Amino acid sequence: MELTATGALLAAHDIIRQPLGGILPRLSEVLAPLIPHRSAAELSTHCAHSPFKHTDDPDVPVTAAELAPLLAAGRAGRPWQGRASVGGAEREVVAVRSDATHRGSVLVLVRDEGAEAAGAAELALAQHLWDLVTSHFDRFASEAMPGALARSRAAADTRARVIAELTTAHAAALSGVLGVLRSRAMDDAAARATATDLAVSALIELRAEARRDRTIAEEPAFEAFARLADGLRPMLRHTPVRLELGPPEGPDATRTLPADVAHGVRAVVRALLLVVLDQDAVSRVHVGWTLTEHEIRATVRDDGPGLLDACPLGAGSISDRLEVLGGRLDLDAVPHWGTTITATVPLALPDAPAATTLNPLRDLGEREIQVLTQLALGHRNRQIAQELHISESTVKFHVAKILTKLGVASRGEAAALFHKAA
Repeated sequence: MELTATGALLAAHDIIRQPLGGILPRLSEVLAPLIPHRSAAELSTHCAHSPFKHTDDPDVPVTAAELAPLLAAGRAGRPWQGRASVGGAEREVVAVRSDATHRGSVLVLVRDEGAEAAGAAELALAQHLWDLVTSHFDRFASEAMPGALARSRAAADTRARVIAELTTAHAAALSGVLGVLRSRAMDDAAARATATDLAVSALIELRAEARRDRTIAEEPAFEAFARLADGLRPMLRHTPVRLELGPPEGPDATRTLPADVAHGVRAVVRALLLVVLDQDAVSRVHVGWTLTEHEIRATVRDDGPGLLDACPLGAGSISDRLEVLGGRLDLDAVPHWGTTITATVPLALPDAPAATTLNPLRDLGEREIQVLTQLALGHRNRQIAQELHISESTVKFHVAKILTKLGVASRGEAAALFHKAA
């Protein structure tokens, strides 16, 4: 199928008019008649909080790690087609690299097996469209509105925390599996069965964690600690170290915890336990929580040599996570008696900075800014809906959010603030 010059321009215009999350799906739809493919994915280095995006296809679970080599090996302006490891298997792909962003971006189209190679004209059009899209992305990144920039940074922090927590969870699971493989108390068959059980349990827990993260905002402290205990036991099951668990105590032991705090404290304790177990001559480790009105104190205490210093505790995910949570770490090491490590995390959210009158629009999202811009032009809801390709009910929702965020009572006051800030 050929696409005329006019058709290509109209398609390009339609692609970049989509919300940021809809650009890749629309680009995939435009290219599908020219380069038939099952799914599309991108790795865009301009986007700190969401560099990897893909269209949904459960049969092709593409990952960012698989796209990274294609980005590194690709050459801008020269689309490549062939076989590559994508979605856990060798597949036919078309990879299009653009250098419109600082470190480059790659678009990957996953094709059916035995698909006919794309022609030069189709590849050239894919290159032009991807260059246009990535230039559009780069403009958003370099000219971000303050509110969008703040959300991007917050999202990037969240993404980093999630990656760090998953890394620690994987390390904990592998520690348990290695403990089995190194054990001299089991024969090969028993070791394989136990290691398989540990790996399956870890996968189930990781998947359950994702589901819980979507639905749970708070956790009762005892349930949160029980989840921690379930994650710690496999780490020591096949080692001579005895794990002692002290359930939450203190004046507020029965309270609920913000989910992010519960997740963060569990991850910190797991990481601390890995550090403690790396010492020689440790035979017993005690883990406990103490809760007060204002904070949670998670303690990891061992009976080791008492020579542990703060160096391994101040690097990587432990210090980074505590910094995000506003917490601190205290170390009390007594030679020949052991070490006590206490992670203290406040339970209250940090005070939000006061909004400055010089930038009253700083808390508005990208779509809210678009709606407010139309509102400031005197447009009514129906016209705004037509201009932004959304429903009138969605416009009403955004207007209500805008009035609330700006602290004004009418559309006229919101428009006045917009003109003042412009």
